[in-house]
Amino acid sequence: MQERRDTVWQSAALTEQFLTGVRGAIPLAQAQIDVMLRMAKAARPQIHSFLDLGCGDGILGHALLKTDPKARGVFLDFSEPMLDAARKRLGTADNLTFLVEDYGQPAWVESVRPFAPYDVIVSGFSIHHQPDERKQVVYQELYDLLRPGGIFLNLEHVLSPTRWLEKQFDEAMVDATYDYHLRSGGTRSRQEVANEFYYRPDKAANILAPLETQLGWLRDIGYQHVDCYLKVFELALFGGVKPE
Repeated sequence: MQERRDTVWQSAALTEQFLTGVRGAIPLAQAQIDVMLRMAKAARPQIHSFLDLGCGDGILGHALLKTDPKARGVFLDFSEPMLDAARKRLGTADNLTFLVEDYGQPAWVESVRPFAPYDVIVSGFSIHHQPDERKQVVYQELYDLLRPGGIFLNLEHVLSPTRWLEKQFDEAMVDATYDYHLRSGGTRSRQEVANEFYYRPDKAANILAPLETQLGWLRDIGYQHVDCYLKVFELALFGGVKPE
């Protein structure tokens, strides 16, 4: 069995570092959410229920709630610090459910099944921590949880096709992180920011898979309208719709 490397995300310190720094520097962050909302509404004009898988602080589910405030939202993560951040962002309401579960284990499905079927399932920079075999199973589990006509949208970190392209992504991320750092009042040099990026503690938790491979998995499962809806280097929004 492959050793778990994603437990680093259960650290409160790493959670704080990501939420206050790294995520703010992600290129096209607002465009990613805008396209996600467009695709969700195209598939399900009225969203009654959604699942935010590996929700972090709930930023994607929060965006869905802004368009459909009365939707039943289920926010699942295996990191208590991340779920604490989600509760802080979203507050408490009868239509919101927060679950501490590890979807790397098959039993996780039973915790979300009572709220199924879902009109929309979203996930943000989370599934890439799973081994490829588990990724495929998760995509099938999500398909089974969707309502016919429902959509799965995965905002994800994918593998570059070549080392040269990987380098372009890394440099773009360092530039974006350094710019965000300066705008936030930071004083570190670009080299210091670059060193922090290249030697970040969560890097070992990444198990990246090629985008085209993952699109193929979705098609094989039976998703329709499978495509990459937005991509900048290794950051891709992709998914598909469960047939009516």
